[in-house]
Amino acid sequence: MMDNTLSCHASGLYWDRDEDTELVCVDVREETHDIKTFTFKAKNGRYFSFEAGQYFAFEVPIGANLEQRCYSISSSPLRPQTLSITVKRVAGGLVSNWLHNTLKPGMTLVAQGPAGTFTLPKAGPEKYLFLSGGSGITPLASISQALADAARYPDVVFLHAARTPNDFAFAQELALLAKYSENFRVFFLPENRSDSVFYAGMFGRLSQELLALVVPDIKERLVMCCGPAPFMAAAKNLCATLGVPSDCYLEESFDAAVLLEDEIDTPTVDDVTSFTITFAKQNKTIPGLPDQSVLAAATKNGVRLPSSCANGMCGTCKSKLVSGSVDMKHSGGIRQREIDAGLFLPCCSRPLSDLVIDR
Repeated sequence: MMDNTLSCHASGLYWDRDEDTELVCVDVREETHDIKTFTFKAKNGRYFSFEAGQYFAFEVPIGANLEQRCYSISSSPLRPQTLSITVKRVAGGLVSNWLHNTLKPGMTLVAQGPAGTFTLPKAGPEKYLFLSGGSGITPLASISQALADAARYPDVVFLHAARTPNDFAFAQELALLAKYSENFRVFFLPENRSDSVFYAGMFGRLSQELLALVVPDIKERLVMCCGPAPFMAAAKNLCATLGVPSDCYLEESFDAAVLLEDEIDTPTVDDVTSFTITFAKQNKTIPGLPDQSVLAAATKNGVRLPSSCANGMCGTCKSKLVSGSVDMKHSGGIRQREIDAGLFLPCCSRPLSDLVIDR
């Protein structure tokens, strides 16, 4: 899409995702009553090189434990001295509440990235529909700002849904982009007006009628969607009903429960070879299927493994493979040097043989 890599990239001025891990918080900004943007610089002063729409996996100290969470970058890659994440406080959420209550400028966090494929295609249509719900706005905000920074103005319709008008992050920033580009149109869709006496726009839920009205040429656009699982499921069905081809619909999700569900229910087929998976420290051996991730097999058989994203992104489930081989298709949650040292991610690895794992 856009390349913010300068000629000096090879000289070591840029963040190395395989070596660099420390980010220093330099700013905390309130976006809404329960959303904050945290901005970081690399502790070693390096510049960042990432694609708009990618994410970082953060390690956050909660008591004696380290919790890992993936957060999409909300800033533009064409401003490479810093990167930002925008986090909604979740009721009862360990990490989001720690970030909101504790993280201050000057504090350091360990993070791994960038990673992720929720980015504009290198070659594709110049007409897009961005659909976001709640905090799912973050990668699409990054993409929108990056397009403006690059003076690239494709035809974009951006529709953002939230609970009330008071829950819209980046409302002013998106309105400013729309003000200066006739090709960028933004629509806000609160579910209800709540107590906002100044809001005079549309409200309700995403519907077929609304999409047909706001985006009558939806079949000609590449749709990029990010938000809570129910929002994305509804958006995907609506887009399909309106004739959007499946290969013109992209979505981003960190919903581990949804990703694991189908894996856990993988049926056993009589003529398919199964393997044994042994967890050495727990002294447990379970069956594993070629089409089932090691994490899904463990979950199905009552073996507890730490996990978060369930999609090879965050690295929470990283484990030592003592013996055996796996087919691992990760999304950036493990470094090559860790793979070379015998580590793997059970969430995105399928057994190719019997396995022994140091867990």
